[in-house]
Amino acid sequence: MAARRVYVVDGARTPFLKARKGLGPFTGSDLAVACGRPLVARQPFEATAFDEVIVGAAMPSADEANIGRVVSLRLGCGEKVPAWTVMRNCASGMQALDSAYLNIIAGRSSLVLAGGTDAMSHAPLLFGPAMVNWLADWYAAKSFGQKAATAAKFRLANLAPVIAILRGLTDPVVKLSMGSTAEIVAKRFGITRQMMDEFAVESHRRVAFGQDNGHYGEVEPVYGADGKVYAQDDGVRRDSAVEKLAKLKPVFDRTYGNVTPGNSSQITDGAALLVIAAEEVVNEYGLTPLGRIVDANWGALDPAEMGLGPVHAITPMLQRNHLTWDDIDAAEINEAFAAQVLGCLAAWESESYCKEHFGLDKAFGRLERGKLNVDGGAIALGHPIGASGARVVLHALKVLERTGGKRAVASLCIGGGQGGAMLLERA
Repeated sequence: MAARRVYVVDGARTPFLKARKGLGPFTGSDLAVACGRPLVARQPFEATAFDEVIVGAAMPSADEANIGRVVSLRLGCGEKVPAWTVMRNCASGMQALDSAYLNIIAGRSSLVLAGGTDAMSHAPLLFGPAMVNWLADWYAAKSFGQKAATAAKFRLANLAPVIAILRGLTDPVVKLSMGSTAEIVAKRFGITRQMMDEFAVESHRRVAFGQDNGHYGEVEPVYGADGKVYAQDDGVRRDSAVEKLAKLKPVFDRTYGNVTPGNSSQITDGAALLVIAAEEVVNEYGLTPLGRIVDANWGALDPAEMGLGPVHAITPMLQRNHLTWDDIDAAEINEAFAAQVLGCLAAWESESYCKEHFGLDKAFGRLERGKLNVDGGAIALGHPIGASGARVVLHALKVLERTGGKRAVASLCIGGGQGGAMLLERA
């Protein structure tokens, strides 16, 4: 029996809002609901028709436990629609889509709302071990004497916070920040500071051009409690130039490094949701899908070179489907760092890398820059961890729709040394 065909019917996302001073105006569930409401409202079925809701999130707030259920209820899906949350670091949103895809293939669901969200500006500050232990002693103290003795042990240093977002962006096994892994990839393939900064400038240029020419139709405006309208991604720097970026200092290797805030993705708040449906649901409601999910794949590698994850996810997936880069019309690879994306391109063109990791007798091939992130990427848009995986899939389909292309690939590197990828076809 042939596997069920799975379609992306529609999708929407919020503007990606750069984290600036203090908390952003929206929580993760606020953002998911903001793009989910217009998305659900324009469907010919009620919100209660979903079989399940799946949301990827890497850092939901303390008030949003199982944020998928919070989003589902706030969107009016009803008490009877189960909802759950997935977390695969940078690819949490793609994991949500893959979970929906697999459940539909298995016959457990037929219509799913899936995607991802993260308000990174709301990442918590945590007490460190010293303060936690002191508080435990304080609450355990019963008498005045015990309280006084405990109070005497308090030190101001106990109040030093653990910054969750910095801790989360550091690999606990290899003890490297994500930026440090990008430096390692850059050194492996001889990627220079000039190359990184040129790539970053091009990302900003492409996003600005896309905004000016209506290439971001999937973005739904978000309205603040004060009436302020957030209509488009606000991290793009239209005056970005290599000369300006050259003045920025390296962050992760201050002596020999080349990775700077200017050639890295931005810390951002945002959400993206997609309607995923089986073929019979498409036919039942007379839907016009954006495209079909053909395949998905997850790869893994040394966490110290996590940025090469897309190579390890995409290459086996394309081989399995008997495809090469010549068969792909558009590719969206999340721009965690310029060095990381450039490293992926170099790895595919490296005979030695492809032989070592995939047993090939030659390089896998060249991905043309004209097919890759044609409307820019996370360096200019930002990278809300939970949302980016859903964003790249949705935008890849939007590119196929606009250009008339047939196939696209969407992919991300994943902290911890993994990569995720989806193969998509225009409906």
